[in-house]
Amino acid sequence: MKTFQTLGVTPFISDLLHKQGIDEPTEIQAQSIPALFKGRDVLAQAQTGTGKTLAFLLPALQQIRTDLSREQVLIVAPTRELAKQIADVAETLAPALSVDVLSLIGGKTIENQLQKLHRHPHIIIGTPGRLLDHCNRNSLDLSNVKRVIVDEADQMLQAGFLEDIDMLISMTPKSRQLLFFSATIPDKIRNLAKKHMTNPLVLNVREGETIALETIEQRIYMVSEEHKLDLLCRMLTDMNSYLAIVFCNTKERTSILASDLIARGFNIGELHGDMSQGRRTQVLRDFAKAKTQILVATDIAARGIDIEGITHVFSYDVPHDVDYYIHRIGRTGRAGSEGLAIMFATAADETWVRRIEHNIQATITKYAANGQVRVKAANTAPKRKKVFKDKLPASTYQATKSKRHKTLHKGGDNRRRRK
Repeated sequence: MKTFQTLGVTPFISDLLHKQGIDEPTEIQAQSIPALFKGRDVLAQAQTGTGKTLAFLLPALQQIRTDLSREQVLIVAPTRELAKQIADVAETLAPALSVDVLSLIGGKTIENQLQKLHRHPHIIIGTPGRLLDHCNRNSLDLSNVKRVIVDEADQMLQAGFLEDIDMLISMTPKSRQLLFFSATIPDKIRNLAKKHMTNPLVLNVREGETIALETIEQRIYMVSEEHKLDLLCRMLTDMNSYLAIVFCNTKERTSILASDLIARGFNIGELHGDMSQGRRTQVLRDFAKAKTQILVATDIAARGIDIEGITHVFSYDVPHDVDYYIHRIGRTGRAGSEGLAIMFATAADETWVRRIEHNIQATITKYAANGQVRVKAANTAPKRKKVFKDKLPASTYQATKSKRHKTLHKGGDNRRRRK
């Protein structure tokens, strides 16, 4: 069995991981960490939830020269939430190693960040816009950076940050090590890697997709656009979900749906890129504490959310990116628990549905809007104990299998959470 020490991680750091209950490396960690210690450039493709963060953080933390007070590692993330999540993971290990970590994201005052930059932290974690802002102010010096890590590179492309990433990399020495971690690797990402990388190690680890399919029951409801809201409200009311996320494809759709649900009496949280950092942080904090049990969000704003207790995920819109679908359903079924993922699809979405099924190599059970099964999934997944209790009337809703779900969580019913 591989251990972190066999990958080159020091006994001291391995002990720190052990205290956190982390003893065995994931596949992406096992494949990438030895190469990172050797200084190889790496272009790695792996899904969310496969352990990418520790894969690039462990070598970075271990190889920091703590006797030098200068910026040595630059980590770039597409969203504030993901940058904060990376910083939180780093902070669980950095103090014991005397490594100074600083997060530079929007929504925080420039003045406070300027003061902290005077101490020249070893590791800088930030979003492209704020990092470039500091570079333009000459408050951030990248001339001594030895390692650049771009996390969720495909999201950088989606958000229009590719030129910013190119510029940030160009500000670092040509001898630095460059790492791209991404759920997908579009051609533009490959071209950027080719421009800046030297003989990169290319990895493609599909571990995350297997985990998702084994722990999450997936359903598709074929429904017309005008009936989506009624069906969603009925499910939110009658399913005993503890925490639920409802995904929309755009910020506009998210805001409209959030307003519609509030008008229907639901107590919800709204999360999208146009909100201030303080507001987004508060929304996530309330959701994590179950003060609000329903979160309506866009894919990019919800990137990197890892909150325990999410029992249901709804795709109000069919994503036009297969990896968005994998990311969405991966918010539930975490840490070995099971989850239920429901997607609403119209007749116009059938092409995208087929692409998703082709990618995950499975047929998802499809229901009509009245709950009647239209297409039953092939019974290829291992049988497992159900954990959800379906409460829709028998005449309009049927469980995927004859055995009814059992509710194991201690969460309250959403109906008691309405304002």
